[in-house]
Amino acid sequence: MKKDIENRADIELLVTTFYDVVVTDPVIGKIFTDIAAVNWEAHLPVMFDFWENMLFYTGKYNGNPMKVHQALNKRIHLEKAHFDQWIAIFTSVVDTLFDGEKAILAKQRAISISTIIQLRLLQDQSGSRL
Repeated sequence: MKKDIENRADIELLVTTFYDVVVTDPVIGKIFTDIAAVNWEAHLPVMFDFWENMLFYTGKYNGNPMKVHQALNKRIHLEKAHFDQWIAIFTSVVDTLFDGEKAILAKQRAISISTIIQLRLLQDQSGSRL
């Protein structure tokens, strides 16, 4: 039986496994590897802090994911299909590794974050407030 997400080590497993899948994905992999050219040594600890804060309210994360995605969207138009694939991979990884309330919360938070970013990028493109 799978356990729930309980601590930082579980967050690190989730995030690392997720990005292991992402970098080889035919839909979004090149965005991370070629376009954003993510420095994984720097990025992963930030994502560990982000998700630990999202699930356990640690206050460790102090970045601005919206600015990052706005800048990336200027380099490549991020489409709904990109976000849908991100969610599909994230959900699959969570479901493969974990089961429980925090696992459900992680999936809910991922969907909420994805939706907010997409709406904001659409707002930026249209020049109007949604």
